[in-house]
Amino acid sequence: MNDYVSELRRAVGTRPLIFPGTSVLVTDPRDRMLLLARADTGGWGLPGGIMEPGESFEETGRREVKEETGLTVGSLELLGLYSGASYYYRYPNGDEIYNVTAAYLTRLPEDSVMSLDTTENTQWRFFAADEIPDTLISPEQPILADYARLLAGRYQTGGGPR
Repeated sequence: MNDYVSELRRAVGTRPLIFPGTSVLVTDPRDRMLLLARADTGGWGLPGGIMEPGESFEETGRREVKEETGLTVGSLELLGLYSGASYYYRYPNGDEIYNVTAAYLTRLPEDSVMSLDTTENTQWRFFAADEIPDTLISPEQPILADYARLLAGRYQTGGGPR
C-alpha cells in the first residue's frame, strides 16, 4: 500500500474511501488474460492498483504492471470506466473502498520475462475468457465480462485473435 493510502487510513480508519485506479488486461497471443493471485485477499485479480497523487490513469496502469509483474507494457487501449455501488470492496483487514477504475487492454510484450512481486501476489497465470477462476475478486468481474464480450464480437465477425 502506498504512503498516500496509509496516511488516509490513519486519518479515517477503515471507513469507505473513493479510490481512482487502473486494472490492466495483459493478453497473450491466444487472447488469454494475465491474472495474479493476490496476497491480501487470496483471490485472483488483474495487475493494477490505486492512483498516486499527480498520476494519470495510464501512468498508474504502467507503474502497477511494472511493480507487480516486472513487465514494461506498450500501448494501452481503454476498455472502459467502472464505478458505482457495485464497485464497493471490503478488504479482509476491514478497509472499505469504492473503486473508480479505468481498465486497459495491452499485449504481453514480446520476449518478456515476468518477475512477480511476492509481497502483493503469490502467483500468476494466463486464463482464457471461459476459464476464469471462481475466486476472481468482485471489482474485476465486470471488466473481464466486458473483455469476454469484446472477444465474442471479434470471433463472430471473423476477426480472430488480435
